[in-house]
Amino acid sequence: MRFEEINWMDVESYLQNDDRVIIILGACEQHGYLSLLCDANIPQALADAAARKTGVLIAPPVPFGISPYFLSYPGTISLRSSTYLELVEDLITSLHVAGFRRFLVLNGHGGNEPAKSRLVELENRLPGMKAAWYSWWTSNSVLEVAHRHDLAPTHANWLEAFPFTVVSDLPEGEKSFPVFKGLPNAEETRKIYGDGSFGGKYRVDDAIMEEVFSAALEDILFLLDFY
Repeated sequence: MRFEEINWMDVESYLQNDDRVIIILGACEQHGYLSLLCDANIPQALADAAARKTGVLIAPPVPFGISPYFLSYPGTISLRSSTYLELVEDLITSLHVAGFRRFLVLNGHGGNEPAKSRLVELENRLPGMKAAWYSWWTSNSVLEVAHRHDLAPTHANWLEAFPFTVVSDLPEGEKSFPVFKGLPNAEETRKIYGDGSFGGKYRVDDAIMEEVFSAALEDILFLLDFY
């Protein structure tokens, strides 16, 4: 259940029996032919599916992340790393004050990884806090699905092309993987990647996408048990 569907009294009642909450960390950035909010919408869909099975509450998603390398693509909104870490800390601290103690962070964007260390710092400071971090596209379960179908998973290719993230017609065939050296800035990144996909197939059969989603969901249900 999402926060937007309940009131404060419902939260207070929930906390009498459960102290778990799902945090969604996303991004608003280019994803080629896919939605700018892929990185928020995918973990949101996974969180909704997990909540239907467990009743765990879902905090409002953070739709912005750390994406400086994509700023030459219109529509990308990037937070500074320092801003982002403070935002995550304030979010967790507020929920901890309310009584939440077990936090499952569903991360949808690789640029948000610095927040993992901040979570551990918070665990060291906030009494009773336990956190788990899950970046779905790096999961062994998801990668095993890609491996089984001989597919290369990467940014803005088939891996993120769920029915709810596709917002325009996808090209047929495959895109070659660019080769470059160094750490490109935003302007260079656009020149390297062009349409925004990092390479590989743009789409695959819906059945494969269902396998990916199911694999990630099983991981999340496992993590929600905590220890």
